Amino acid sequence: MSGFENVSIYTKLLTAGTSACIADAVTFPLDTAKVRLQIQGEARSVVQNGTVALLRSQTGTQYGLFGTLANMVRQEGARSLYNGLSAGLQRQMCFASVRIGLYDTFKTFYQHLIDGNSRSGSLNIGARVAAGLTTGGLAVFLAQPTDVVKVRFQASAKGQTTARYSSTLQAYKSIATKEGVRGLWKGTFPNVSRNAIVNVSEIVCYDIIKDTLLYYHLMKEGVPLHFTSAVIAGFCTTVVASPVDVVKTRYMNSAKGEYKGAADCGVRMFMQEGTKAFYKGFTPSFCRLVAWNIMMWITYEQMKILVGKSMQKRE
Repeated sequence: MSGFENVSIYTKLLTAGTSACIADAVTFPLDTAKVRLQIQGEARSVVQNGTVALLRSQTGTQYGLFGTLANMVRQEGARSLYNGLSAGLQRQMCFASVRIGLYDTFKTFYQHLIDGNSRSGSLNIGARVAAGLTTGGLAVFLAQPTDVVKVRFQASAKGQTTARYSSTLQAYKSIATKEGVRGLWKGTFPNVSRNAIVNVSEIVCYDIIKDTLLYYHLMKEGVPLHFTSAVIAGFCTTVVASPVDVVKTRYMNSAKGEYKGAADCGVRMFMQEGTKAFYKGFTPSFCRLVAWNIMMWITYEQMKILVGKSMQKRE
């Protein structure tokens, strides 16, 4: 990978962003199903005669992953599985390009900062975690508006009043007009928390698992190694990040003033629906994250090889 390590920052960002967009396009229906399952049973606040009443949404049958997918196709058409895809791809190009594309750069920086040099044979877990936290948090601030729009499109069912945007550009404009610029960064705090956790459990786990398997000669560099590391990283990410992800989805999809903040959203979820609510959509989250990790890491690793070889030929 020495060739890829010498490429420009812009090339690293583009490579990571492109890989993430490919993975997102393939696994997007699972992400949409996850969002629908996460908002099942959500109570809505309604003001009547000066008093606030909580109305639990009437969702009827509570569907699982495949039931949700089948029901969406039957009632809303197959295109509904890709509601918000445009915003999703915009998000990945802004978000993944930073959190993945800059990870190695920040890891090297922290290795020098913590150890003074990059020690051969050392896992440098502290430097990896610090790099994951840094790139995850930085990426959120850049990509948050695209995430808000994506979640709202995915949560909108055909024929419901929540389907309030005709296009992604109209959604950005509408949110900024009705809710202010802050509306585009709604849920930033839970999203920073979530993505700091996701980055550490996903990228750092993948990085450590891959290097450990190579170090102990359990596997050789190649697609099987990338596949194995991606599956384990995807599972770890789902278990750790699901509670924050559900709160983020509920809060970002809420109407203005419905919740006082992300903490209020989490507390009300616990009081009204119990602890199980924090793991709503776990199955599609797991399927989606594992599938996304497999697609993203294999694509990314292959693109790194191609870009690296291209750079070496130029030299």
